[in-house]
Amino acid sequence: MNWNLLSFGLLVFLGVVLLMVGMEGLWSVYWGIHATSIRHRLRVLTGEMSIDTQSLIKARRLSDVRWFNAVLLRIPRIADVDTFLTQSGLQMRVGGFVIRLGLMLAVALAGATASNISRPLLSACLLLPPGVWLLYLQHMRRKRVFLIEAQLPDTLDLMARAMQAGHAFSSALLIVGSEGSAPIRTEFQLTFDEINFGISTETALHHLTQRVASRDLRFFVVAVLIQLETGGNLTEILKSLAALIRDRQRIAGTVRVLSAEGRLSAWILGLLPFVLAAILSVVNPAFISTLWTDPLGIRLLQVSLTLMAFGVWWMWRMVHVEI
Repeated sequence: MNWNLLSFGLLVFLGVVLLMVGMEGLWSVYWGIHATSIRHRLRVLTGEMSIDTQSLIKARRLSDVRWFNAVLLRIPRIADVDTFLTQSGLQMRVGGFVIRLGLMLAVALAGATASNISRPLLSACLLLPPGVWLLYLQHMRRKRVFLIEAQLPDTLDLMARAMQAGHAFSSALLIVGSEGSAPIRTEFQLTFDEINFGISTETALHHLTQRVASRDLRFFVVAVLIQLETGGNLTEILKSLAALIRDRQRIAGTVRVLSAEGRLSAWILGLLPFVLAAILSVVNPAFISTLWTDPLGIRLLQVSLTLMAFGVWWMWRMVHVEI
């Protein structure tokens, strides 16, 4: 392994990352969303422009730059990416996501080219940074859903008590938005604001299910929509739904405890080959480098990675039990 080329590649990577951070900071100071909002407010206060009446349902912009937003709108299924970012709870638009992804690929390509590595390792280096970042976003999405589902039974009980005291459904949403815990408080507050501004309850609840990828929350939305169409005691429905969700969460916790050993085994078996390969690369680089320099080693590596991926998927299916 050529340590000089590797050091040069790392320095190039750090330099590009620092340049990216500096340019992003400069952009946010002069042309970011907060700076643009401040300039807009100053122009309104000084009388240079008047406030236009906007529609109640606002279209979410994919980027603050108009031409870039128009380009992103032409990409197929770009709305799914926007929904994924919204569900992760991060204040990031699709434009920033695409730019960061492109910079990661460019930096990985520059570092891998400077290190003069083989083609299989080049593909791995290109896929590793974006893959790790996407896994992080997926982790944030699951973490946010888990917190919302844990808070949902108490939230439904709070809404039921508020409606028993004489409040309407929208007022119960406001109580949750003001007295609940984050992150479910923010979502219910936004739902109340949409209803209060004139959007129909059905549309506002549909937006809630788009912002939060939770099955339990969909149960709540379906129950409310059915009650609005057919009638009934919504207070008792919310109490029964809260008890049902608590039972499901109790069973899911029991399943997680019983499957902990299997999940730990899956992690160990999945990471062990890569850890051994990293150790051998340091101890005896000439021995392990045969895997990506010899044609037979490359074929064995491809078959091994395919079988490992299938094995990890199979172990995940064994420990993943639907409740």
